Amino acid sequence: MIESKSISKVKLLKIHSNGKNEEATDFIAIEEPLEIRVEYGKIENRQTANLTVTMRTPGCDDELAAGFLFSEGIIDNFDEIDSIAHINNFNSFENIILVKLKENVNFNLNKTERHFYTNSSCGVCGKTSIDAIKQVKKTNHKSIDNLKIDKEIFYTLPTKLLEKQSIFENTGGLHASALFDCNGNLITIKEDVGRHNALDKLLGYCLKNKLMPLDKYIILLSGRASFELIQKAALADAKIIASIGAPSSLAIQTAIEFDISYLGFLSSSKFNIYTAIHRIKS
Repeated sequence: MIESKSISKVKLLKIHSNGKNEEATDFIAIEEPLEIRVEYGKIENRQTANLTVTMRTPGCDDELAAGFLFSEGIIDNFDEIDSIAHINNFNSFENIILVKLKENVNFNLNKTERHFYTNSSCGVCGKTSIDAIKQVKKTNHKSIDNLKIDKEIFYTLPTKLLEKQSIFENTGGLHASALFDCNGNLITIKEDVGRHNALDKLLGYCLKNKLMPLDKYIILLSGRASFELIQKAALADAKIIASIGAPSSLAIQTAIEFDISYLGFLSSSKFNIYTAIHRIKS
């Protein structure tokens, strides 16, 4: 296997209970910081703000940045972005990305600045309330809810996800978020060492490709479903979310509040429906 910007090869020593230790090599997922900066304001008075630093797996950084801005309520669609590019800052090339907003975008730094450090496992801290989502979601599109999907389609999704998790297959160290249409066809999959980053990459992809709102699609999470992930999906008007792992109590509460059909412990033979069962044909 060839190393890439997402995968690195390391040497290690395997320890066995029988005393026969051996030297070996392994491939691991790369984790590096990404600083997201935003340029905003009128042409005659452009300003730049350091928005956040997140620990991520390199790759799809533009989608990660766009998805993060969307899930923070800074942008509503990709047309509000003038450009996204890495900044060549000596040794920091590809670890700083600048999002230039169009001058008509109303960006208030005081409302969004939280001076947080985002850890790849814990996610974004702060603003973690359902009321906060409602405030951001007021500007989002109204969804026409007539989606119904046969249960048999869901049984096929875990295998399709695993087949396309290229980095996970080689490292075992990444989370994934995938988008399927209502017939179970895979649209795209995004991987990252942080589950919240994987979903932001997915949302950024959907913004770029004009797929929003996501009320006619299925979002599949490779691990557990936390409040933060349901929150991000709710802002994209997702109506069906499934996860391979378990949900948290607040994830379920959020799904109920936004009338999201949430399926947990999804496998090729069974799953649990926690909320809004009317969209699943059984």
